[in-house]
Amino acid sequence: MRSAVMEPPTQFDLRLASRMSRLGTETAFEVLNRARALEKQGKQIIHLEIGEPDFATPANIVDAAVDALHLGWTHYGPSAGLPDLRKEIADYISRTRKVPVSSDEVVVVPGGKPIIFFTILSLVDEGDEVIYPNPGFPIYESMINYVGGRAVPIPLREERDFSLDVKELASLINDRTKLIILNSPHNPTGGMLTKKDILDVADAIGDRNILVLSDEIYSRLIYEGEHFSIMSVPGFKERTILLDGFSKTYAMTGWRMGYGVMRPDLAAHITRLMTNSNSCTASFTQVAGIAALRGDQSSVEKMSDEFKRRRNAFVAGLNKIKGFSCRMPKGAFYTFPNTTKTGWPSKKLADALLEQAGVACLSGTAFGSYGEGYLRFSVANSLENLNTALTWIEAWAQKNL
Repeated sequence: MRSAVMEPPTQFDLRLASRMSRLGTETAFEVLNRARALEKQGKQIIHLEIGEPDFATPANIVDAAVDALHLGWTHYGPSAGLPDLRKEIADYISRTRKVPVSSDEVVVVPGGKPIIFFTILSLVDEGDEVIYPNPGFPIYESMINYVGGRAVPIPLREERDFSLDVKELASLINDRTKLIILNSPHNPTGGMLTKKDILDVADAIGDRNILVLSDEIYSRLIYEGEHFSIMSVPGFKERTILLDGFSKTYAMTGWRMGYGVMRPDLAAHITRLMTNSNSCTASFTQVAGIAALRGDQSSVEKMSDEFKRRRNAFVAGLNKIKGFSCRMPKGAFYTFPNTTKTGWPSKKLADALLEQAGVACLSGTAFGSYGEGYLRFSVANSLENLNTALTWIEAWAQKNL
């Protein structure tokens, strides 16, 4: 029998910077890896853990990228993004948010996360407070902690349909508040902030010199109501960093392309961080981004309609399973059922569903402490697979609850 290969010993300890101990992660990718490992062992898994449209990138976008490659768009571009794409984004935001936006207010980055990373890195000093939604996208809290800021959660509660309590938000704002993060439509709950909610948030901030990072990456995936950005509120354009991108809207997750829209002086600093980290976003993907914004938008509408159909079916199915109750999300492509009546802690329940039922999902606690008692399921999978997942979850619940 061959002995296991041992790692050679080292006399040099890895001396990490202390800040690395404060850096979190995104659990979705960890669960995805565990699910794939189970698949390699021969187990059938239905993937409802990852926030990724299961649609193909529209053909006109792919064709534009292929043409761009053949035409030589394979070299460095400006750190802030190609001028034509920045102009196209500026025009798009001007139309949809009804505020004048110019190219020098746009920074194109590889994915949406760098805008979160760069915004917090450039604005938040040690001890500064940042108010962020909890449960919420885990990178918010991770990055606040990483730079030494104080992460101040604003709870999103089910009884409010997962919209924030503006009075509670107002009570959290103080002289140390540097940044407030908003996310609508919301990951993981699918909740939305109404126009009145946004106006009330703006009133709570008042004339304070507090910036708002408005994460609007799901703004084209709305099933009830209409999207409204705090950037559209008079007096808030210069205090808003709008985050949007191509990943969710055009099923371009692997293309890695997002953008931020912000005042020009901040854009210059965010661009400098781009220069120091990524140099630039890939040129040929940016050419494809121009095609995405200029081209036929029917693929976006078709995808949104299909997500709505899946949402309706999956929520109805969840509400028939013992121990599960689920509100109807208004946007994005997630469901966030309450599982407290199962008697199982969220993480333990998510692990059991993966390992015993073959359904990969995320614990609500992957999105913060206020996610305890919930699970997140992505409906970015076929209706057939979603129905199979419901059958497997129900069978597990009948046996274990």
